[in-house]
Amino acid sequence: MELDVKKLQTSNVKRVNLKMASSQKNLSSYTATNLKDVSSKKFGIVVSEWNAEVTESLYAGALDTLLKYGAKKANIERRTVPGTFELPLAAQWMAARTDIDAVICIGCVVQGETKHFDFICDAAAKGITDVGLKYNKPVIFGVLTPNNQQQALDRAGGKHGNKGDEAAITAIKMLNF
Repeated sequence: MELDVKKLQTSNVKRVNLKMASSQKNLSSYTATNLKDVSSKKFGIVVSEWNAEVTESLYAGALDTLLKYGAKKANIERRTVPGTFELPLAAQWMAARTDIDAVICIGCVVQGETKHFDFICDAAAKGITDVGLKYNKPVIFGVLTPNNQQQALDRAGGKHGNKGDEAAITAIKMLNF
């Protein structure tokens, strides 16, 4: 897929053709900086049941990554909600607890033919952001918003990596901010 990008503010307007990065590589690469010890930290992971084939893979990626970087299995608590729309409330319940240091929200909303996608994605993104700001702790947006099921699978352990890994790395880095 190519995008045409125009520089709008000068009389010297240039057209730049860019290839989408996602068509070329594993998207789950990250730098291993600021990954300090998290063995004493407690993580809450909220997982949407909707599109379980994808969300369970994202959860597995997040769990494996947390364990890989020193989190103790006993310090990782999973809760399940019906869909992505319910993630913010469950995240709020977990973030309100003093024993939880960070919350990772995992979901997947695939674009459909109606505006339902937009409403769910907007509500989830705003809600998850608001919870983090309200409780002053990392509340991570690990929600895929692909155009189709194949794009979701490609980002849940497929050819573009696992966004669950990235959500876990983000939680670790934010705890060490």
